[in-house]
Amino acid sequence: MKMPNEVIREEIAKKGVLSFARFMELALYCPETGYYETEKGKVGRGGDFITSVSTGNLFGQLLAFQFAEWLEAMGRQPEIMMVEAGAHDGRLADDILTCLQRHRPELFGRMKYAILEPSLNRRCWQKETLKNFAPQVRWAANLSQLAGRDSAGTAFQKINGIIFSNELLDAFPVHRFGWDKTGKKWFEWGVTVSGGNLVWAKLESPEFKIENPELEAVLPEGYTIETSPSAENWWREAAGILGRGKLLAIDYGFTADEIFSPSRLNGTLRAYHRHRVTDDILANPGEQDLTAHVNFSACERAGEVAGLTTESFSTQARFLTQILAKAQTDGSLGEWNSSRTRQFQTLTHPEHFGRAFRVLVQKRGLSHE
Repeated sequence: MKMPNEVIREEIAKKGVLSFARFMELALYCPETGYYETEKGKVGRGGDFITSVSTGNLFGQLLAFQFAEWLEAMGRQPEIMMVEAGAHDGRLADDILTCLQRHRPELFGRMKYAILEPSLNRRCWQKETLKNFAPQVRWAANLSQLAGRDSAGTAFQKINGIIFSNELLDAFPVHRFGWDKTGKKWFEWGVTVSGGNLVWAKLESPEFKIENPELEAVLPEGYTIETSPSAENWWREAAGILGRGKLLAIDYGFTADEIFSPSRLNGTLRAYHRHRVTDDILANPGEQDLTAHVNFSACERAGEVAGLTTESFSTQARFLTQILAKAQTDGSLGEWNSSRTRQFQTLTHPEHFGRAFRVLVQKRGLSHE
């Protein structure tokens, strides 16, 4: 069984230089040995980073309340689904389903929960976490497999309900581009081997352009940005499959204007190991997390081109605070205690997850549009 470092070096030996997107794909998703393929304990206080889910079950309970409200407003459908993409070890699904079973039994009884998961390792973790909900949950490798095809075999069947992800889009492989101020052109950063070490290498990139070419006049030498065509393509495909309902993403991210700020010289790509952020992106592939901020403007545009309407784009703090205000009057959350207060503060405080995380919600086919 080869480690990501070995696989990466073998590909470089054949090709000379890899795009960074390919490097990131192998480091994170190399079968059996990639970062996300090993040790589900990498998330949490004892791992490399924490997430909204690892703070406690309040995050899932708040989402469950909001999802239930959305689905119940759709009326009775032949089949309604919640589709979670990127469920890691299944804890968020468990928190959502537990809350729905307890507080929305009628809805719980008639809905299906689907998890999009290409990794067999992660499916095993999820099935163990969700064993109490085995009849309620199904798995698919991707959106195409979940939706299937119509009788002619040429088009996807539509999904009615909610398709959502939490910290998925930021883990899609990204391409890195740098600005050559003297030559007034962009180049792509790739990865090669020199002196036995993995190092950065420049690739020609004649096709890359930014939407605001006037910005190039003020960009400094070596200015770096990232793009994620794979994340945009995934969002576009999800938008196309959604029949009636909502498409939602919660993630680190910026608008296009924020991403292409001249003051952000080195882009947003970061590596995480043991709760420490490092710029040594190429070190120890497969042993540290790699992530870049999502371009939410690009995703929003992709969804709208596919026929969706943007309902909201906000910080996680605003999104969750609005849900809490409704849930507390409804009584769905039960008794409020100090543990929930601490969880909510972590989820919404600007110094924690409240400002860095953004929430994009798009919709189709709802009566109030």
